[in-house]
Amino acid sequence: MMSLMVHLKTVAHLRGKGDRIAKVTFRGLPFYSHVAENCEEVAHFNEMFRWPIASRLDGNEMLEIQVYNYSKVFSNRLVGTFCMVLQKVAEEGHLELTDTLIDDNNTSIKTNVTIEIRYQSMDGTVGVWSDGEFLDVPYDRDGMFAFETDSLLSGQSHGSGTSPGRSLQGSIPTFRKAGKGVFSAMKLGKIKISKDDHRKGDEPAILDMEDLDRKAMRLAGTLDPDTISLASVTAVTTNVSNKRSKPDIKMEPSSGRPVDYQISITVIEARQLIGLNMDPVVCVEIGDDKKYTSMKESTNCPYYNEYFVFDFHVPPDVMFDKIIKLSVIHSKNLLRSGTLVGTFKMDVGTVYSQPEHQFYHKWASLSDPDDITAGCKGYIKCDIAVVGKGDNIKTPHKANETDEDDIEGNLLLPEGIPAERQWARFYVKIYRAEGLPKMNTSIMANVKKAFIGENRDLVDPYVQVQFAGQKGKTSVQKSSYEPIWNEQIVFTELFPPLCKRIKVQIRDSDKVNDVAIGTHFIDLRKISNEGDKGFLPTLGPAWANMYGSTRQYTLMDEHQDLNEGLGEGVSFRARLLLSIAVEILDTTSPEILSSTEVQVEGVSNISESATGKIDEFFLFGSFLEATMIDRKIGDKTISFEITIGNYGNQIDGVSKPPSARKKKKDGENEEEESELIQNSSEDEADEDGDLVSISTTPLMKPVITDRNYFHLPYFEKKPCVYIKSWWQDQRRRLYNSNMMDKIADKLEEGLNDVQEIIKTEKAFPERRLRGVLEELSIGCSRFVTLANKDVNQAGRTKLDRERLKSCMREMDSMGQQAKQIRTQVKKNTVRDKLKLVQNFLQKLRFLADEPQHSIPDVFIWMMSNNKRIAYARVPSKDILYSIVDEEMGKDCGKVKAVFLKLPGKKGFGPAGWTVQAKLELYLWLGLNKQRKDFLNGLPNGFEEIKAAKMGPGLHAVPPVSLVYNMKQVFQLRAHMYQARSLFAADSSGLSDPFARVFFSTHSQVTEVLSETLCPTWDQLLVFDDVELFGEASELRDDPPIIVIEIYDQDTVGKAEFIGRTFAKPTIKMCDEHYGPPRFPPQLEYYQIYRGNCTAGELLAAFELLQIGQGGRADLPPLEGPTDSERGPILPVPLGIRPVLSRYRIEVLFWGLRDIKRINLAQVDRPRVDIECAGRGVQSVLIQNYKKNPNFSTLVKWFEVDLPENELLHPPLNIRVVDCRAFGRYILVGSHAVTSLRRFIYTTPDKNSNNWATAGEIIVNMDMEPSVRKMDTVVKLDATSDAVVKVDMTEEESDKEKKKKKKKKKGGAEEEDETDERVLDWWSKYFASIETLKETLRAQEAAQAEAEEREDLEIAAESADIKSDDLLMKGSKTKERSKEKKSSKEKKKGQATDGSEKRPVKAKVDELLVYNKELESEYGDFEDWLHTFNLYRGKAGDDDEHALDDDRIVGRFKGSLCMYKLPLSEEITREAGFDPNMGMFQSIPHNDPINVLVRVYVVRATDLHPADINGKADPYVVIKLGRSEVKDKENYISKQLNPVFGKSFDIEATFPMESMLTVSVYDWDLVGTDDLIGETKIDLENRFYSKYRATCGISSSYSVHGYNIWRDPLKPSQILAKLCKDGKIDGPHYGPGGKVKVANRIFLGATEIEDENGLKKQTEEHLALTVLNHWEEIPRVGCKLIPEHVETRPLLNPDKPGIEQGRIEMWVDMFPMDMPAPGPAIDISPRKPKRYELRVIIWNTDEVILEDDDYFTGEKSSDIFVRGWLKGQQEDKQDTDVHYHSLTGEGNFNWRFVYPFDYLMAEEKIVISKKESMFSWDETEYKIPPRLTLQVWDADHFSADDFLGAIELDLNRFPRGAKTAKQCSIDMIRNEQELPTISIFKQKRVKGWWPFVARDENDEMELTGKVEAELHLVTAEEAEKSPVGLGRNEPDPLEKPNRPDTTFLWFLSPLKAIRYLVCNRYKWLIIKIVLALLLLIMLGLFLYSMPGYLVKKLLGA
Repeated sequence: MMSLMVHLKTVAHLRGKGDRIAKVTFRGLPFYSHVAENCEEVAHFNEMFRWPIASRLDGNEMLEIQVYNYSKVFSNRLVGTFCMVLQKVAEEGHLELTDTLIDDNNTSIKTNVTIEIRYQSMDGTVGVWSDGEFLDVPYDRDGMFAFETDSLLSGQSHGSGTSPGRSLQGSIPTFRKAGKGVFSAMKLGKIKISKDDHRKGDEPAILDMEDLDRKAMRLAGTLDPDTISLASVTAVTTNVSNKRSKPDIKMEPSSGRPVDYQISITVIEARQLIGLNMDPVVCVEIGDDKKYTSMKESTNCPYYNEYFVFDFHVPPDVMFDKIIKLSVIHSKNLLRSGTLVGTFKMDVGTVYSQPEHQFYHKWASLSDPDDITAGCKGYIKCDIAVVGKGDNIKTPHKANETDEDDIEGNLLLPEGIPAERQWARFYVKIYRAEGLPKMNTSIMANVKKAFIGENRDLVDPYVQVQFAGQKGKTSVQKSSYEPIWNEQIVFTELFPPLCKRIKVQIRDSDKVNDVAIGTHFIDLRKISNEGDKGFLPTLGPAWANMYGSTRQYTLMDEHQDLNEGLGEGVSFRARLLLSIAVEILDTTSPEILSSTEVQVEGVSNISESATGKIDEFFLFGSFLEATMIDRKIGDKTISFEITIGNYGNQIDGVSKPPSARKKKKDGENEEEESELIQNSSEDEADEDGDLVSISTTPLMKPVITDRNYFHLPYFEKKPCVYIKSWWQDQRRRLYNSNMMDKIADKLEEGLNDVQEIIKTEKAFPERRLRGVLEELSIGCSRFVTLANKDVNQAGRTKLDRERLKSCMREMDSMGQQAKQIRTQVKKNTVRDKLKLVQNFLQKLRFLADEPQHSIPDVFIWMMSNNKRIAYARVPSKDILYSIVDEEMGKDCGKVKAVFLKLPGKKGFGPAGWTVQAKLELYLWLGLNKQRKDFLNGLPNGFEEIKAAKMGPGLHAVPPVSLVYNMKQVFQLRAHMYQARSLFAADSSGLSDPFARVFFSTHSQVTEVLSETLCPTWDQLLVFDDVELFGEASELRDDPPIIVIEIYDQDTVGKAEFIGRTFAKPTIKMCDEHYGPPRFPPQLEYYQIYRGNCTAGELLAAFELLQIGQGGRADLPPLEGPTDSERGPILPVPLGIRPVLSRYRIEVLFWGLRDIKRINLAQVDRPRVDIECAGRGVQSVLIQNYKKNPNFSTLVKWFEVDLPENELLHPPLNIRVVDCRAFGRYILVGSHAVTSLRRFIYTTPDKNSNNWATAGEIIVNMDMEPSVRKMDTVVKLDATSDAVVKVDMTEEESDKEKKKKKKKKKGGAEEEDETDERVLDWWSKYFASIETLKETLRAQEAAQAEAEEREDLEIAAESADIKSDDLLMKGSKTKERSKEKKSSKEKKKGQATDGSEKRPVKAKVDELLVYNKELESEYGDFEDWLHTFNLYRGKAGDDDEHALDDDRIVGRFKGSLCMYKLPLSEEITREAGFDPNMGMFQSIPHNDPINVLVRVYVVRATDLHPADINGKADPYVVIKLGRSEVKDKENYISKQLNPVFGKSFDIEATFPMESMLTVSVYDWDLVGTDDLIGETKIDLENRFYSKYRATCGISSSYSVHGYNIWRDPLKPSQILAKLCKDGKIDGPHYGPGGKVKVANRIFLGATEIEDENGLKKQTEEHLALTVLNHWEEIPRVGCKLIPEHVETRPLLNPDKPGIEQGRIEMWVDMFPMDMPAPGPAIDISPRKPKRYELRVIIWNTDEVILEDDDYFTGEKSSDIFVRGWLKGQQEDKQDTDVHYHSLTGEGNFNWRFVYPFDYLMAEEKIVISKKESMFSWDETEYKIPPRLTLQVWDADHFSADDFLGAIELDLNRFPRGAKTAKQCSIDMIRNEQELPTISIFKQKRVKGWWPFVARDENDEMELTGKVEAELHLVTAEEAEKSPVGLGRNEPDPLEKPNRPDTTFLWFLSPLKAIRYLVCNRYKWLIIKIVLALLLLIMLGLFLYSMPGYLVKKLLGA
């Protein structure tokens, strides 16, 4: 590690007494000493400073020491400065001296300084010091770094440029150790700081040296095999030296181009909607498009199942920012808009970033935007899928419905987002903007200008912020290009939001229409982190730079789109100061605003320094070469302009710093202080201040290079530009980005290498990958050490701090992971690990993107005739300078090849591919004070030319041009061997390619080869006397790049561009030897790009040979032209062209198919020409294509010399020509087979030929899981009960049966499930779909488990556990995985071995449901017959040639086989070898053959709607050859998931009719029917395939019933034929159920039962067992196609690449010369079964009481119960009313009867009804069976009051309670936990169920209980025992026993009075009567007492 050390000892002869401080600066980096306190004459500093330096010490670099009088209050006063040139130090490495200081006026003063300087260079040549010198300094671990304390004490804020923190060059993590240092310092106010503190800074840097030394050693010689880079396709990008940077190959901007998107949304149902008895509609809104579902009446859980499709054609950015909004509206109709219940929002990008670009069967939770305190308003279950072009959507077969009813577990949210989202406020603060265009280009302004002539009309800007579908605007600032708003826009949105970007736009307010000035997008993922140590979104305050169109003030801006944020901006527009903060709301607090309306509020101003200290930056550029200038502009003079922000802009550029305008305001003293630090001396500042920026090169007239391009004649004089600009110094952000970018670049390059090694099959890819990981982990740890600098720099925002933390965490963990993965990279794991590492790459790129801008990007414009023609945009971080190498921009101080492109939309398509100009450009951007290094990276050997008017200054003025006086002369040899897979540029489907090679200002062309896409030029182009400027040694390491462009020659007009690639030549200097290892160079492949797409590969080599004194004679000799025919063309010399050997290529000519007309004429007599490397063969002529398109001679061959290296094999061309009369030939189409590898014949290995031929292998089922055994015994004979019990006793099997009945889930069959009669083909199909779902589930589980196991391994490796322990660990996982068998067996479609997994499934034979085409499963059935598409016409320029299908004019069927000669004789000696057939033995003959084709169409799913109502009326059309079957009369009305269940028979003759088209059309009453989608199946390949795709083989054999054998051949006949064709021994049937084939023995059952239940002996089961295991037969074995259903995507030619739905079907084929097959299986859709549900409402209890009595005021209710089946609301039934129930008790004894049609298998009710009055026919709906019961309070005059409801899903509802007491609300609340029953199984259920409703707070409350009885009967039973509705006959119910008060009092007053007397007031009356009696007695007593007394007294 190089470093400079300065020991500052003393400063003497100071005047006065005081505190002193010294500042030592080197290379622009200052250190401060400690404060020497109260010193008089002498200040003893005795302090060491150390600068680790990255480049050598230059003799004329300066060291500067300044001494200040230190003051705590005022700014420090300069005593004097000492400057010295370090020439002596650089030479000797050590120097001690004492010298005087000079003052401001450059006069020397008495004060002197004593210092000692040491310099240590990299190689140790200068001044080596001993270790002791380091050790004498004790190390204060506790204290903080001195400089930090220092700045605390001094009260001075160091800006970044001067903060001593910067100095600690690389590797010091400045974590603040807040130990005693800081705090005690604060307490004491003054403190003596020990000199040792500074060492803290050096230590780590020294530790780090070993790291670098290792690297240096590695580079020097002992190359570690891991780090060797391989030249490859990446040849140009592998960068040798440090003076040039890589060019970007891809040219065309892809961002703004519109693409097709289709968004499909299925709204399935809604649940738990808040509100009483509502009529909900769902509105689906994307952007501005709205669609509505139908309205469902009075329900809180409507079921819709409606499908909507939205089509868009917009750029991706626009698409992904659109918001998908689902809202539920209550009772919307034509007259009223309805009330909003709740909404859900998500942007399209979130959906697109999901796996498979979709959410499937997920619940969206609704919230009310007007009331955020309310909580969830309900849920909508939906599917959302976003399909771009070429994406295909896989419909997941998810687990059965029950899982999805768990709403909380299936919410519509991306991974990692919590289910409960909280409301949050998003504050977007807009402070101010600067740099806006100064002129108004609006229409009104132009009108004004016309009238008044006033031109300086400024813009009226305002800011508009869009987020989550809402917009907010600031106020408008009139006429201002530096507007100040200080406003904040507040959005209220759920957090985390499902919308990724905030769009901030500055707009110009205008009377007519507002226009955007600039747009900036903020990606929330980049300004927040969701981890557990993460942070909420936060940003700034920071400047956001906006880019857009150029500032040409014209009325119509042609690039206005760029200002809207579409496409790459081509010029700086403005910068906006903004900040973002998020606060999570506590919705419970009372003072919260409950609406989500956007608010705009004012905010206080923000200080100047909040965004960082403004500093002066210097940008320097030098144009070393300008070539390849487009010829359209070649005749005018040209200049180049460089701008950064508005600096350098010719129109309204600025040149003064913004700080000058704002210097002394607000009494800020920060400015003055920074001034002092900024300019080391006043006069330097002045001298520097009048440096005028020069931003354009002088005008120059271009010179011609060749007929397409011009170049500017710069020769040795290279023009320069330089610009001074002022920006907030936020370099740290860019540095961190740069470090991550560099790590990522290195990683990417390494990964490309690894892929290249794997692709070219070179050795040891794992080593290179290990090397890559090593580099990655070193890079990461280096980042962690470097990034943590300038932590206390001005303008650091919260986001800076948080990002730093999270980046450091991420990088640290990435480094750890890289280390870990490195240990696991083995030869066999390379590919998996490569995938893992690619994720790192994406993560790095994501982290490196800095959301807070600082310095705007640099634009280079080519100006011609004062017009801006073409531009290039260079991110400022790429050219930013730093002292630390890792932080430096990747192109800073390097020569970069820059290609200029057209701005905006002009750059789309072909215009964007031609280069407008190629520049060799050198750029440097850095702080002005660091600028002395700005020329260092240029190629050496130049003199600077200064502008004339500059006086001689102290500081170097940048040059206006450079003159090179050193030049080298070279000869370039371009060995152009061949190109392949070029783009088809002519209408014939071929091209006439030639290549043009550009090097410096020269260009040459290869010859034109006509009509080929794979030209072999084999041509050497020699460029003589190429002059390159600069030092020879530098050029050797760093030659300029070579550009190769490939064109298509046209007879008229200009040649058409095909593609372009770059290369670097290998260089030989004149003193080097021409020989291995570097010479002669190897041919390499270079990828050719056309725009962003690949357009082929070029195989070539380039060498650059220096011409020395001896002239060309010294160069290696060239052979003359060898080929007399080719004229003076030089061929590629021998050492470079590949070594050839002799190959034979055999061609199988089978036939031609589907050839279209050529120029309106039909093709009649075609022929195929095969050509490879100049040799070839022609097929025989097909005499009459219409009659028989097959060839009569099948096999031909030719011999050819091909390179030994397979990768260099030339492509093989297949061309079809049509032979017309008079010897004319017309090219029909062509196909290039780019790689012959798959056709190379390898001789079968003798040993492996028959596996273990020695003994016989019993394919016993014990080797595999137990399923197989059951399989062979049970499965093969599923029809007879007797055989099933092969291994169980009678009673066991009975138990089994009972158990089955108990456990059977969801009942797909009736009770008597094993009864054959109820089973049909659909039972089989549904059972198979279940199996498919289970398989998929098991695969997911297995995948999860594999990952888990890998984690275990990783843990094990890192902990070094032996593998035995691992097995112990693994065994746990193994136990779990017992149930998951290998997927191969699963595919056999057997019941999974899951006794522990689920109840025994009903024993139904299954078939195999493929959720894709059969072709993709079986390699397109190209096992021996290949199909080659023939192309004609120009290739489309759409991305990645997606439209190639339009160019297909036909197909050639055949095959190839190539092998090296001579071939071993064993093959040809085999028995039955037919020499005419060569390697194609035993293929069938290709004569025409008649076939019966039977097409079964099961159903279609997710069709694209074809009618306005969002539905379709589909029917099937089948075409084969000329026959077409239309099933139009059986269309299915208004259905997007129709079940067709049909089979069609068509007779066909192969080969004429072999392409089967199955289409689904939409029936229309008027007009033509529209095609929804179609699928094409090549039947011929299937028919001839060895997989036997004619008729699938079922898993078991039976002669009757639903599983009847379909094939006319029995299994034994098929087996015998296969054995004969494959020439293998067998089959031999043995006793005891054995059969032997080849040397395998299979076991199986031997009995079969016919319809009458009689048993017969048979061999068929045995034969079938062999067929099902045919892949285990040696040599000829392969998997035979099982009985299956395939799922094929439907495509529509009008919407290429976007799936329009899928169709499930299969095809059987039977040759007509075989016995005829039986009748087709009946797969017609199951008719729904008619049922009748009888519901008896017995009683109610505890119904809440609603009414108050007029007279008595008591509570009562007039109860009645209403019920209906979902979907049949119009059939709702009510009981009679139980009047005046005073206790909530009601007695009804009332019967409801609901007839319905039910599909058992799908668990759905089928309803047919007309959608509206105007519907033509009925539509069929399928709805889950749900019974709704409601309890109401009847009112006579007003509407009835709804009291409560319950909904019972008839398949799964809780069992009713026995008594009313036991019935509680928990039966509904805990529905998930309670055991459920199905009415379809139970038939009859009685019990009590609760009624519930929601109160004001949305809580469920119990509102009553009902005693009901449900009774389900089939239609037949219902006919036998009919019942009446209500209490009617037949089977009437008795009258309820109701108390009489239910009659109203005015109808029978006496009764009512009696009731009152008897019931209510009985006790009261008794009491009153008793009291009266007492009173009467008392009265009587008092009354009669006196008389009685008198009587007594008188003794009467």
